[in-house]
Amino acid sequence: MKKTLRNLFCSAGAIMIAVVLFAFVAPQDQKAGAPWVIPAKYKSMNNPQKGKADAENVGKLLYAKHCKSCHGGLGVGDGPKATSMKTKINSLKTAEFQGQSDGVIYFQSFIGRDEMPNFEKKIPDEQDRWAVVNYIRTLK
Repeated sequence: MKKTLRNLFCSAGAIMIAVVLFAFVAPQDQKAGAPWVIPAKYKSMNNPQKGKADAENVGKLLYAKHCKSCHGGLGVGDGPKATSMKTKINSLKTAEFQGQSDGVIYFQSFIGRDEMPNFEKKIPDEQDRWAVVNYIRTLK
């Protein structure tokens, strides 16, 4: 009985140490991204798909295929690939992010920079790109 109890305490102690060490290894290594530099043409772009429910549904499917692995299902930056990034993935739900123009979100989403890849070839259709922007708007 004493041996079993000792083994239990040793195992619990080892697990606690592993959890504490892992906590210092994962997210703390990520740095904040630099401010985005958005060209003027994107700041003033109009979203031709704005308010179209069918576009939003297409956007949801494309988001799941191309964005969810990093940004997560709810857009909070907790996708399975998020912890492997050098840069912290910010939430798409914040008032700061959602307060940006559609053209700015378009630029960030499809032109990208650094670890945020360019999706112009993966999502070549302009209507589909705007559909993703529309879906991102629903993640508030």
